[in-house]
Amino acid sequence: MYIKTALLAGTLACAQHFTALPAAHADSAELDTHVFRPGDFDQYSPRTAFDMVSRIPGFSIREDNSGDRGLGQAEGNVLINGRRISGKSVTTREALERIPATNVEQISVVDGATLDVPGLSGQVANVTARVSGVSGTWDWSFRFRENLPPAYDRFTVSVTGRQDALTWTLGLTGDPIRGAAKGSENVFDADGEIFEFRKLDVANLGHRPGVSGSLEWTPASGHVANLNAEYNLYEFDGREFSLRFPLDGRPDSKRFFRNSEDEWNAEIGGDYEFPLGPGKLKTIALWRFEHSPYLNSVRTTQADGTLSEHTIFKQTIDEGESILRGEYGWQPADGRDWQVSAEGAFNFLEADALLRRLDDAGDLVVVPLDNANARVEETRAEINLTHGRRLSPDISVQASLGLEYSELSQSGDAAQTREFTRPKGFVSLAWGATETLTVNARLAREVGQLDFGDFISSVNLNAGNGSQGNPDIVPQQSWLGEIELEKDYGEAGAHTLTFAVESIEDIVDRIPFGPDSEGPGNLDKATRYSVSANGTFKLDPVGFRGAQLDYDVEAGYSEIDDPLTGETRRISDDVVIGGLIEVRHDIPGTDLAWGFGTERYDRAPFVRLDQESLWEVRPAFAWAFVQHKDIFGMTGTFTYGNMLDTDEQFTRKVYDGRRTNGLLFREDRTWNLGPIITIGLEGSF
Repeated sequence: MYIKTALLAGTLACAQHFTALPAAHADSAELDTHVFRPGDFDQYSPRTAFDMVSRIPGFSIREDNSGDRGLGQAEGNVLINGRRISGKSVTTREALERIPATNVEQISVVDGATLDVPGLSGQVANVTARVSGVSGTWDWSFRFRENLPPAYDRFTVSVTGRQDALTWTLGLTGDPIRGAAKGSENVFDADGEIFEFRKLDVANLGHRPGVSGSLEWTPASGHVANLNAEYNLYEFDGREFSLRFPLDGRPDSKRFFRNSEDEWNAEIGGDYEFPLGPGKLKTIALWRFEHSPYLNSVRTTQADGTLSEHTIFKQTIDEGESILRGEYGWQPADGRDWQVSAEGAFNFLEADALLRRLDDAGDLVVVPLDNANARVEETRAEINLTHGRRLSPDISVQASLGLEYSELSQSGDAAQTREFTRPKGFVSLAWGATETLTVNARLAREVGQLDFGDFISSVNLNAGNGSQGNPDIVPQQSWLGEIELEKDYGEAGAHTLTFAVESIEDIVDRIPFGPDSEGPGNLDKATRYSVSANGTFKLDPVGFRGAQLDYDVEAGYSEIDDPLTGETRRISDDVVIGGLIEVRHDIPGTDLAWGFGTERYDRAPFVRLDQESLWEVRPAFAWAFVQHKDIFGMTGTFTYGNMLDTDEQFTRKVYDGRRTNGLLFREDRTWNLGPIITIGLEGSF
């Protein structure tokens, strides 16, 4: 399911108007602070704040808590006018793209532990922006792919205006879905001999239109109020057609698989902040709802026209979330701040499913599904106390202690109620080791977000398997430790190196239910290690004026005890190694730019109890672009995607009931993506 929901609780409104960080934080000389003015980005001719932030050397945007429980504390690394982007589902990129570059006054990169925003660590970009009159941004592009109709309606428009103390914003989006691939698939038996050859043709079509609006009220009294709303559609139709040619005497066949969804979702959020006593009190409220009807069907016809397979799985899921949060913060002295916060939330998911399959008489009959028709609810409350303190001119620390209580209940096929209490919190430290080197460290106790879909049984007809719903799942918990090194080389660029280790309890993985079914469930523990690096090499010092190389790479290793074999393996679908590299050259003295890049991520196999599968991109996805930054005041970009004629490769091993038994067959699939041509225009007003 696709969820694209609103700007909430000041997401965009905060992006336009709130007071900037206090000078004691924004202009610290001891803990390295970099201030970028609009002129520093002139070579890129930026249209939006995102164009600016994404070009800060050595800085990589990290999203906030879109997948976390409730609103919680900040986890991203971008502030707008000293405030976090408090949206649940909106991305940092979406919020920044709604701010015209002409409204940006400056961008300060500071260390998160020095700020009075609980949860921040590492490099944080604070965008200072102002609104006067009416302004806006827009972009439009069209894309061409083989075997698909062109997409001409990909666009975003955002208009912001101000009248006295009232700021308003209106946004429209159009996001077509176009995906296609052709290829072949070989099926091997346990001895490695081919017994079936397949030809595949895949096409995915859809659209994601949306409308959003916000109001912000900022009277001179220091009170701030925001109201935001958004409504979106998600319409998707995916089809896979395959011709199957058995080599073992069975007749040829045609198989048609369809996957469609017709979703709508809505969100309303608001916040109100005002001075109270020695500090400020902020209240936040949110309501979100999503309706998702889903259809999965497969038909197989033999060469003589006989219908040998026909299965239909329909599922309708309604889910919602309501949140009320309060935050009170104060600064008793310079270099010290406190915040106490409390949050209450109510979440639910209700599913209605029906599976029908062709029987021996040729009729579609209903197949019973346990735990497929049910309602899951969670009532949750948490409280946190956070304190930030400057220990010395070059060391700052922030600590938080919290407690979370939740009640989970399920009605329908597996009715029950359970209660949980979980501690949480963190300690983060920022140390300005030298004028050009900053060390950030963080230790956190975290509570993971439950996926209510894991409580409900579902069926994947294309893969020929299912997932048993599990009403006994509990939220996972983890200890997370990170050390981050930030090195600034001035005109030569900047780089960040991060080491992380995570010890996870009650991790969700695949567990057995009886002799022949499986689904999500909790395992005792797992461990994850990772190292990542991102940065920018400015090439002016070596004589390549106007050019730079940006990179963002990572490598990881994880361990989990397999519930079936007891052996240690990687966590399913974890990143093993990967990243992207891009070279950009803004030709001095012209409005022209060009560049190229490549991206590839290798992941661990996805492991079920009866099979394991692996998606790979070979050799890598690569692209090149040419850009003109002044086409009658607009920026035009031509991009050629998939320069290396990349293939998607899929391997699946299916075993006889369990992976501890013999191999039944292996599928090796190769899909060619073909070239992708995109032409885009963007501007501001």
